[in-house]
Amino acid sequence: MSEQRSFERTRTSETVLQRITAIRAPRVLRNMELALTLFALAIGVGAVILIDLTVGGELSTALLAPGLLFIATVLALHIAVRFRAADADPLLVPIATFLNAMGVAMIYRIDLSKDLTGWDATSVRQLVGSAIAVAVAVLVIVLLRNHLSLFRYTYLTGLAAVILLLLPMLPVVGQEIYGARVWIHIGGFSFQPGEIAKILLAAFFAGYLVRNRDALSMVGKKFLGIRFPRGRDLGPLIFFWLIAMSVLIFQRDLGTSLLYFGLFLSMLYLATGRAGWVVLGVGLFLAGGIIASQTLDYVGRRFATWLDPFADPRGAGYQLLQGLFGMANGGTTGTGLGQGFPGDTPLSQSDFIIPSLGEELGLVGLFVVLAAYLVLVGRALRVGFAGQDDFGKLLAAGLGFVLALQVFIVVGGVTRVIPLTGLTAPFLAAGGSSLVSNWIIIALLLRLSNSVRNRPKLVIRA
Repeated sequence: MSEQRSFERTRTSETVLQRITAIRAPRVLRNMELALTLFALAIGVGAVILIDLTVGGELSTALLAPGLLFIATVLALHIAVRFRAADADPLLVPIATFLNAMGVAMIYRIDLSKDLTGWDATSVRQLVGSAIAVAVAVLVIVLLRNHLSLFRYTYLTGLAAVILLLLPMLPVVGQEIYGARVWIHIGGFSFQPGEIAKILLAAFFAGYLVRNRDALSMVGKKFLGIRFPRGRDLGPLIFFWLIAMSVLIFQRDLGTSLLYFGLFLSMLYLATGRAGWVVLGVGLFLAGGIIASQTLDYVGRRFATWLDPFADPRGAGYQLLQGLFGMANGGTTGTGLGQGFPGDTPLSQSDFIIPSLGEELGLVGLFVVLAAYLVLVGRALRVGFAGQDDFGKLLAAGLGFVLALQVFIVVGGVTRVIPLTGLTAPFLAAGGSSLVSNWIIIALLLRLSNSVRNRPKLVIRA
């Protein structure tokens, strides 16, 4: 009898301990997130102060009001996560905040070199845009209670993505900037709808592949040790290849074309596990790119500049060479914040923000930035691998690949690994559209990571 009572007391104690642990675990995660977020904000504020003292010799209040607004929205996001997604990954918000803050600091440095102040300063608009983007992320956390609701509207999200892709082609609202027609302009408001389209495409691809994975996983004949899909199953690959080529031809945007097709191909491989899809997809895109370089002038110029930027050092190759010279000037440890010449490179605050950071922070500083991206993508893939349902797994991995592909395309372009494109580095580069879309990605990953710990294992079938 005494042994039975002892056993019951032990079991009750274990149950109470498990409940206490379950209550304390979210609190520990959120406290960790708060501490790291404050540290990330402190790094950004310290960078701005250092730039002020180096360039002007005194502190400036130019970024005080928009900076406080940005800090307030970041803290509001933390509070929203604490109450609505308490089990979410604690590293996502701090890493995104760190990248965003460092981008603002570098843009502020470039503004000072060009004597830009007030609303004309890109850094002020970037902080306001960052605050709006974080506020949108708060709305996503509050309003989206369950990511599976996106699965119910798979084809509607696909249709919405196509509509957004077509908007820049309209004659009234469409706007061409720097040769690419990817913007819409209404009154005094400009936006890049393709930034939101990439998120909708990730949701559509995840839902579509979950519903059709069995058919797409079927294999045909084996060639060179790789089993390729059946000919009858090549329709989706050909369709999205044609969409990517259409973006390249009609919107004149090589980077966005590569991003969309690369996203579909990576998610297709994750869903099926068949290397044959990757081989066929890469072959199709390379063939399309080569044909485009021979038939389309603007693509041909991009390829020619990539292969030999010194052929026209004061014309087509000027921007790329300035970026390379800037990174070479920075060397291993950089010139120091405020002591380089990043403003000499065209679009140094947007397309070439990576060379700007490389000049003043050096190779070491770039490694820190790339490591932050690596951790961010790794956390997204971790959420995907630990997901409780097939749709959530693919969606989290797809969002991670969106970030990874952007970083690869941007860094690869400015370092001559691939031809230069017009994409911007996530969170770092100037651009309100990019900030909104990337902070929405963070919000979705927070929601997905919260569901990993709170839901039983589910398997979604068509």
